[in-house]
Amino acid sequence: MTKLAIVELKLLTREPGAMFSLLIPLFIMVVFGSSIGPGDTVLLPMALAIAVGLVGLYMLPTTMATYRERGILRRLSITPVRPVNMLVVQLILQLVLALTACALLVTVAGTVLKAHLPAQVLPGVLVFLLGTAAMFAIGLLIAALAKNGRSANGIGVLLYFPMAYLAGLIQPADQMPAFVATLGAYTPLGAFRQSLRDVWEGGAPSPLLLAVMAAYAVVISIAAAKFFRWE
Repeated sequence: MTKLAIVELKLLTREPGAMFSLLIPLFIMVVFGSSIGPGDTVLLPMALAIAVGLVGLYMLPTTMATYRERGILRRLSITPVRPVNMLVVQLILQLVLALTACALLVTVAGTVLKAHLPAQVLPGVLVFLLGTAAMFAIGLLIAALAKNGRSANGIGVLLYFPMAYLAGLIQPADQMPAFVATLGAYTPLGAFRQSLRDVWEGGAPSPLLLAVMAAYAVVISIAAAKFFRWE
């Protein structure tokens, strides 16, 4: 499994989508951060949510659906390296990619933009894990239902932009109609963004929003496991 992880890591570093997932949130944060004060608690949580969303809805499903389309998972089923090992390795590597993107954002925000960083680390870690689990669950469901890598890519993009809008990543939630903003707060990405902002503002994340993210992660993961095909 270690050799498989090394090979997949090399492939991931050559994947243009991985660089896209790292640079797009950073670009957004730097461009808009230049006009926002150092005490801002909105932009960095938004950028973090964007980064995790891109990995979960774009990179993960496209990779897994492409591997199934090319018969890689089917061929692994007759070798000592079982297909489930590939799934585990991909989940770990995509998590590492999301962590790298978020670490890059926090580092640049804290050093270059002098952005506000939360004093409490553990609540932020909890929110990150639950939000990432929810987004990855959606990515796995896309991979389970998509016929090939191209359709997984398309479904991920089609889901990402409406979810990003409802979550307040495209238009601030306080500028939306009240009903839309309330609805968006209970989407996976919206709950993730709002919980991150709560942490950044020095408060505790809402237990209700934490439960929402956990519920999405569990329910959608079960659905993904039910529909996932190895070939």
